Amino acid sequence: DFSLKTPDLRLSPVPAIEVNGLTKTFRTYKKQPGFKGALRGLFKREYEAVAAVCDVSFKVEPGELVGFLGPNGAGKTTTLKMLAGLLYPSSGDARVLGHVPWERADAYRRQFALVLGGKNQLWWDLPARESLELNAKIYGIPQDRFERTVAEMTEMLNVRDKLNISVRELSLGERMKMELIASLLHQPKILFLDEPTIGLDVVSQKVVREFLKHHNAKQKTTILLTSHYMADIQALCERVIIIDHGKISFDGKLSDVVDRFADFKLISIECDGADACTKESLAKYGELVEHTPGSIKLKVKRDRVIPVCKALLDELPVRDIDIEEVPIEDVIRQMFAR
Repeated sequence: DFSLKTPDLRLSPVPAIEVNGLTKTFRTYKKQPGFKGALRGLFKREYEAVAAVCDVSFKVEPGELVGFLGPNGAGKTTTLKMLAGLLYPSSGDARVLGHVPWERADAYRRQFALVLGGKNQLWWDLPARESLELNAKIYGIPQDRFERTVAEMTEMLNVRDKLNISVRELSLGERMKMELIASLLHQPKILFLDEPTIGLDVVSQKVVREFLKHHNAKQKTTILLTSHYMADIQALCERVIIIDHGKISFDGKLSDVVDRFADFKLISIECDGADACTKESLAKYGELVEHTPGSIKLKVKRDRVIPVCKALLDELPVRDIDIEEVPIEDVIRQMFAR
């Protein structure tokens, strides 16, 4: 029973994940083009050092569900693989549940799970249930607990009737749900999720999000989640860590991202009369985003929202008005563009 050997950090003030100056540099071969380049490479090779992760530091408290964001190639997956012990860092230090991940101690490996959206851990030609039973044997899970856990999770994810179907015959969404069940079967204290909803339809994404939210609330599992779907992040994460070019550029509340990087809001109005809202009459209020007969959408600086709304109501035959924040995906996209 590993709970007797390792303290339950979910009830401890000690950080579940603590990363200090973590760096990973890959040595890549620079091949010259053409046959001559290939021949030259046999005798003299040129290499280039590429820093995938550079001096990354952060902490995650027990039970937190943190979004780990960044564009492609930013270093998200590399960081997760180091925390899972699959990669050795070039320098720096990390502690997960008090363990050094790349030492791959049995006591640590039994307490975390890694789900990669594009990778499979289930046996392709076997029914999903047989792969789950194999995992249960590996982790020494009693049969009654296995049956209870599988029944609960398959019910929540709506895949109970898919347990005896070959994995290769499952849809992408059904397969991803089975992967989640396999990863959570041993009730890990740490869950690393790398694009768990990639390629899923809207309904499956929503089911997976609700499942993760419920599991985090019930089991107090510490979750580090990467996703390109901002709906995942908004629904699940209060805190986000943003990494770009291997370096942390932001670490804080998701709401602070908007406050810090989006200095404007969107004002939508509907007017009585198709000719009431003309482009010429609106230019003085802010940047015109959308314009259709009878309705407009303006981008207005935050400090001018109230006076602009007052002026619009006074000067135009406004039937309806709406003020909204800029979509978080647009804010993140602008950050990466900078």
